[in-house]
Amino acid sequence: MSAEETTDERASILLVDDMEDNLIALEAVLGSLNEPLVRARSGEEAMKALLRQRFAVVLLDIRMPGMDGFETAANIKRLDQTKDVPIIFLTGTDADAGYAFRGYATGAADYLTKPFDPWVLRAKVTVFLDLHRKNQQLERLLAREQEQFDELAGRLRKIETSMAASSLQDVFELRHQVRQMAELLREMRRGRGPR
Repeated sequence: MSAEETTDERASILLVDDMEDNLIALEAVLGSLNEPLVRARSGEEAMKALLRQRFAVVLLDIRMPGMDGFETAANIKRLDQTKDVPIIFLTGTDADAGYAFRGYATGAADYLTKPFDPWVLRAKVTVFLDLHRKNQQLERLLAREQEQFDELAGRLRKIETSMAASSLQDVFELRHQVRQMAELLREMRRGRGPR
């Protein structure tokens, strides 16, 4: 694995809560995951952070002054850049029973009440970190495949142009280019794995 891939696989986690004690608790629970933890003290701060960088998951408190968790989640899901970021809502045990329903309706991937079991929270976040890494791997694979297809299309255009203006002496060069394209196609098939 290259250094670039290792860096790309770092998966930031956004912690959104207006209470310092809650942020400290989240950092204590999630610190052992060795992933960047980014704090936001309000929905507005969370939105700014989400527009600056990619996150694997957002842990979002529901009760916050100003833009509450539901409004923040609705804004996250509204933007193309952030709509696919999973959200785990966090709220106190005294919360209205309808909060869970409203949270899921707003687009939450999960919902936990405080005080939460640290092991459960860490396990849930780990699932989203793994999904984030898999998505990044898939994006890299698709980008590499697109580059190969573009290269193949360019070579085909070159052969077409050559054939239109070719003489019999150019046949050997055309055969060579066809062999190169055949090798590129074999590489692409190997990269995709067995069918």
